[in-house]
Amino acid sequence: MLTYRTDGEGEPVLLLNGGMMTIGAWEPIAVALAPRFQVIRCDFRGQLQSPGEPEPSLEAHVRDLVELLDGIGIERVHVVGTSYGGLVGLLFAILHPERTASVTVIAATGRITPEFWESTARCRELALEAAAGGDGGRVLEYILPDTYTPEYLEKQAKALEFHRRWVAALPIVWFRGVAAILASVQGVDLTPHLGDIRCPALIVAGERDLMFPLEQSRALAEAIPGARLEVVPGAPHGMVVENPDATARLLLDFIAGVVNA
Repeated sequence: MLTYRTDGEGEPVLLLNGGMMTIGAWEPIAVALAPRFQVIRCDFRGQLQSPGEPEPSLEAHVRDLVELLDGIGIERVHVVGTSYGGLVGLLFAILHPERTASVTVIAATGRITPEFWESTARCRELALEAAAGGDGGRVLEYILPDTYTPEYLEKQAKALEFHRRWVAALPIVWFRGVAAILASVQGVDLTPHLGDIRCPALIVAGERDLMFPLEQSRALAEAIPGARLEVVPGAPHGMVVENPDATARLLLDFIAGVVNA
C-alpha cells in the first residue's frame, strides 16, 4: 500500500519522511548513500504518493513499514527518520529491535510537548480547512518559518511561490492525510521506552532548529544508551533539504561505522 523506491546495493537503509515530505526531498542524500547501501524510501500513508487517510497513530505507520519490508524481503534495516519520521523510527526500534540494525533521528524529539501540540493543532486545522475547500497554500506558509532559515527562504523565494501554488492545487485526500498524520502525534511520549533501545543510535540536531530545539535532541541522546549526538552548525529543522551534504556525511560515517564494527 506504500509507494516506495530503492536505489543502490548493500546493507539496507530506510529513509522516513517528515510529516509533509515526500520521497523526492531525500534525493541528494539518497544519491550520496546509494553507492554503498541499498537505500529505501517510502511515503507514509496519507503522504503524496501513498494517498489515503491513515489511522492517526504512530503504531499504524510502524505496521505499514513492517509490511513493506516483508514485501521486499528485507529482515533487518538501518532506520533513518527526520522530524515525524524520527518519531516513527524510534517507535520502530522500540517495537522491533530484532529488525533494527541502527536508528538515526534527525531534527526530532521523543516527546510531544503541549506547546508543540498547540502549534501542530493549528497546522492540522489549516489542513482540514483546505480539505473543505479552503486555501491549501496556507498550510505551507504556516510551516515554512519554523522549517528553514530566513536566508534560505529569501534565496528560494521564487521557487517557494511556485511550491505554494502547487500545494494549494493538491487534492482533498492529501490534506486529509496530512491532518491524520499530524493528529497522530498528540500526547506522544516515547521517553519511558527510549532506554530499551539497544541498537547503535545517532541523534542529529540542527543548531537553529525552531521546531525541536537543540535541548530536545540532547535529552533524546541522553535517554538512549550509547547514543551519539551530532549538531549541524547553522542548520534548521529542515536540514535534510537545506543542508543535505552535511546530513549525508554524518549518515555515511555513522552507518559505515556500524556495518564495519
